[in-house]
This record gives sequence, C-alpha cells and structure tokens, in this order.
Amino acid sequence: MNSRERVQLALNHQEADRVPLDLGAAPTTGMHVSSVYLLRQALQLDPPGTPVKVVEPYQMLGEIAPDLITTLGVDVVGLWPRGNLFGFRNEGWKPWTLFDGTPVLVPEAFNTDSEPDGSILMYPEGNHSARPSGKMPQGGYYFDSLPRPTLPEDHPLDVNENLEEFGLVTEDELDYFATEAERLFNQTDKAILANFGNTAFGDIALVPAPWAKHPGGIRNVEEWYISTISRKEYVYKVFERQCAIALENLPRLYQAVGNRITAVYMSGTDFGMQTGSFISPKAYRDLYKPFQKQLNDWVHKNTAWKCFIHSCGSIVNLMPDMLEAGFDIFNPVQTSAAGMHPQTLKARFGDQVTFWGGGVDTQRELPFGTPDEIRSQVWERMDVFGQGGGFVFNPSHNVQAGVPVENLLALYRAVKDFGPFPERERPCTNYSVLRK
Repeated sequence: MNSRERVQLALNHQEADRVPLDLGAAPTTGMHVSSVYLLRQALQLDPPGTPVKVVEPYQMLGEIAPDLITTLGVDVVGLWPRGNLFGFRNEGWKPWTLFDGTPVLVPEAFNTDSEPDGSILMYPEGNHSARPSGKMPQGGYYFDSLPRPTLPEDHPLDVNENLEEFGLVTEDELDYFATEAERLFNQTDKAILANFGNTAFGDIALVPAPWAKHPGGIRNVEEWYISTISRKEYVYKVFERQCAIALENLPRLYQAVGNRITAVYMSGTDFGMQTGSFISPKAYRDLYKPFQKQLNDWVHKNTAWKCFIHSCGSIVNLMPDMLEAGFDIFNPVQTSAAGMHPQTLKARFGDQVTFWGGGVDTQRELPFGTPDEIRSQVWERMDVFGQGGGFVFNPSHNVQAGVPVENLLALYRAVKDFGPFPERERPCTNYSVLRK
C-alpha cells in the first residue's frame, strides 16, 4: 500500500496497513525550523552546521525535505502558493541565524532590521520603503504581526479595502499550481494537501495582511474581533464578496490540478480558546457557516477533494455546525482544551470526520514530558483515534521550538511502532502520566 492509498482509506474511515502520518503538508502541521534542525542532526541526515530552509517565515517553519519524509515515513505533501505571508517568494536562499544560534537559510527578500531593544523587524515584500509588518522579539522564535493603520480614524469604511488581497487567480499562478500538482502526483506516491489560499473567512493571521505594503480597511486584530459584533453587516459584506470571488476561483483551480490533490485547506480561522469557543454556535451560524457551506458544497459537488478546516482550542460545541457546513477533516484537534478529550471526540464525531492531528499534546507533553510519557500518549491516541480509520497522525499543531531532541525521536519512533494495524501492543511504561 502506498501513502496516497493509505491516506485515502483513512479519509474513507477504513483502516489501512498503518495510521498515515503528516508532517509539514500544511502551515498548521509543520515544525519550527530549529526543531527540524535538531531532528535532522539526530537522524544524521546532515553534517553538523548544515542549515535548514525556512519555508514559512511568519511562523519560521522548517522545510520537511524529501530525505526526512522518507526517513520518518510521512504520507502527505503540501501544494502551497509560491508567496509566503510576508509577500515574497521562497527563492534565492541566503544564510541567517536564529537567536538560539540555529543556522538556517531564508529567502533573498527576507530583509530585516534590528531595533535597539534587540527585536527584529520584517517588511512586506522585503521592501524597506513600507512600514514593517512583523516583529520578532529579542530572543524570540516567531514574528508577530504589527498593526498598520494607514487611513485616518474618520475615514469611512469601504468593503473593497478589506478585499484588496482577494481576486481572481492569475494565469501564472494557475500554471504554477498545475505544474506542481502534476510533479507531486507523478514523482511521489504521497497524498497531496493543497492550500490555495483565499477561502478562509476572518482568519486572524491574515487580517493584518503582513504581505501588503499599504493595507486598508480593518486590519487591527482587536478591532476586527470587535467588528464581528459592532460592524456585523460590514463583515458580512466582506465575507459575501470574498465568497463570490472564491466561487469563481475554485473551478479554475480544479481545471488546473484536477483530482490529483486529495484534500484542500479551506479554513484556518480559529474559533476556540482553552476553555471553550470564543463565539457562540449562533454567531458561527449567522456569520461564518453560510459562506463556508457554499464553498464546501461546490468542492463536494464538483471534485473528489476533501475539505480541511483548522481551528485551535475547544470547538466541540461548534463541530456539529461545522460538519453541516461540509468539513471532512478537523485539525489540529487540541485535546488539551476543554471538552476535547479524544474518547469524547471519537465517540461523537468519529464516523463523520477525519481527525488530522491530536497525536500528541504540543503544549505540555511534547516540550515538557519525558520520552516515555510521549510514547504512552502516542499509543493512546493511535488506539483511540485510529480505530476504524478517520485519523491522520499529526501533533496538536506545529511542533514548536525548544522541544528536546530526545522527545522528537521518541515521538516518531512511537509513530512507527504503534501505527500498524491491527496488532498494536500496549507500551511497557508508566500510564499514570496520562490525563483522565
């Protein structure tokens, strides 16, 4: 059985020869570049000091290269746009060094300035003539978006200004997606997860538009969240127009890539906190669900793709509506949040959705646990989520910086040991560490 077949069976809620594994196919299923570096060194894939490419500079995600994919047995590859969140392409690589000393390669337009306090500023399109759109604190690992109001406070709101980044996919972009999808389909046996962009409504990582030199409209994170209540009609109109544009783009994208892709990343909008969702089910139904359903319905009617949604936090009270909206895959499955216990999720929704994540807790166990604790949790998640299919193994969100390399090795050794069906033996270790 090859990787593509393995993932397809999981999505069809059937058990394959083993649980499929994803690492790095999406911007929420990857690994910080410093952890990629440690893992590659521990697996002896590189000589000491060999830099790793930063393929997503906003979160500083590292490249999951073909040799690492092969070594770990990864089953999914990503089809991403050429541009990143700061508006420049991943090309023309040059050396750079993280605060912790990790050697990396960054794109040639990765142009930064240092501040007196030691922080680092990033610029949209790498262009210093614009205001900086990102900031990495001194000693940090990631960039935070900087609010850039470019209009007077009394400037009347115009829906078009919050739609500047949405438009018809260019012929050049379509050609790129077509060529890359064909390459990944023919030169690998992996399932392909596509992230075309512009189908997520209100994704707070995108609202500040860190790629744009002079963004207009509501671009402050706090103001945007307030506006979903105080300016609901305005936000609704933004979503309505965005949805219409996406419905024009989807047929053109399908014509370019066909059914070579297995799933499509439709939404990265976060709806959850640690303690519960931060909007009510009614608010979700009123503002988000109608537009998500239109796009997912088009996908299901016209393609063989599965629809992928990412939302951090506790979203268990929203999941019934999200299923009605047509999502087939839930990520990252943040099992540390309230109401998101693996057994509960599998019992309530396991026959309707594929859990793409939840394989190990990236907030506590992975960075702070022991290798035995990680091994135990991987077994538990394989046993619960994997039964009957409907599970693609990935941690609960990106693997962060600062994870001990021993824990990274324990994670992927456990995936290899406990992934095969149907005989998964319980690991000999201490189970008192597992949450009840």
